This record gives sequence, C-alpha cells and structure tokens, in this order.
Amino acid sequence: MNYQSFDHRWQQCTLPLIAILRGVTPSEAEGVARTLLECGFTWLEVPLNSPDPLESIAIMRQTVGDSGYVGAGTVLTEHQVHQVAEIGGQMIISPNASLSVIRATCELGLLSLPGVATPGEAFAALRAGASALKLFPAELITPAVTKALRAVLPREAVCLPVGGIGADAAQMHTYLQAGAGGFGLGGGLYQPGISLTALRERALAYKAAWYQAHIL
Repeated sequence: MNYQSFDHRWQQCTLPLIAILRGVTPSEAEGVARTLLECGFTWLEVPLNSPDPLESIAIMRQTVGDSGYVGAGTVLTEHQVHQVAEIGGQMIISPNASLSVIRATCELGLLSLPGVATPGEAFAALRAGASALKLFPAELITPAVTKALRAVLPREAVCLPVGGIGADAAQMHTYLQAGAGGFGLGGGLYQPGISLTALRERALAYKAAWYQAHIL
C-alpha cells in the first residue's frame, strides 16, 4: 500500500499510536494484545529481536483479528519479510530505509514503515513504495527537524516519530504542530515482564496524553 492510500486508512484511526512490544514472549502475547485493544490500541509491533517473535505475532494476529494490525519491527532482511508474511503479519517496520526490504514488503502486500532520518532517505523510501515513514530516532529528529522534513515531503506522507516519546501531552503537541501524524511508543509503554495492570495504566496514560495534545 503506497503512502497516499495509507494516509486515508491512517486518518480513520481513532488512536494513531503504534505499540512497540520489544521483549514480549509468546506466553504473554495474548494478554498483552487484549489489554492494548481494550485501551484503544490497534497497531501492535513485535520487534524481531524479541524471544520467539514470529510465534508472538501469530498469536496476536489471532487475538486481534480484524480489530487491528499486527506486524514485525526491527526487520532487516528480505528473508525476514517473507517469514512475517507467512505467519500472517500485516506490517513491516524497520530502523532503517532498506530499499530491498521495502520492495519485498510491497510485493507481498504488507504495510511498509521504514526508518528515516534525512530527506534523501525519506524520498527514496517513498519512491520504493513505503506506506509511511518512521522518524527514528526521535531523540535526534526534534520537532524542528520534523517540521523541516514535513515542509518538503508530500502532504499525504504520514510521519511517525519513534524513540523517547512519553505520555506527555506537551511533547506530543509540539510534534503534532510540526506535522507528525502519530507516534511509535516503546519502553515508556511496554517493558518485558510488565504486569497487565501496569500496562493498562500506561496505555491509558498515553491515550489521555494523545487527546490532551490536541487541545493545548
């Protein structure tokens, strides 16, 4: 799905936040997915450097069904793209902008969200078929940099800062004003071994921050 089509789908999301579940295990996958769904999160990412990530993705896909999207993060090779597709993953997220990974993702009909940090990387990724752009790491891609990127990128290209995003309405507001279309949430939301109660509390805090960011 190209970025023009993805933009339309993304705009329909009530909570455009991707939950990055680095370190989740298959035994936790169903409970984590259900908890996040109940809190309104419909985009779930299992990084491939997690324990048995493909099994967790398969479990989450079955749990989520048609209520959301489940995919893999930290995808670095075409082979990994094929592995994710075979078990029903719906999106491929990478820390970098590998054109071969993007093209393989598109050929298999999955959503492609590569990591970019410069205009050159961003335009190359979009030309290769990227569905959206992961601005990574957000600790370096400040709101000012985000605004500069947005000024030259196609209007429909969704940009998602990832890295260091807290349940902080002021921080989110600054990025949204700069043109961000949502966020990827990592360690501030999920950490290995977190209880479902604590996960729910964090998820609801992020949800509240997201809505508060729009009225500041």
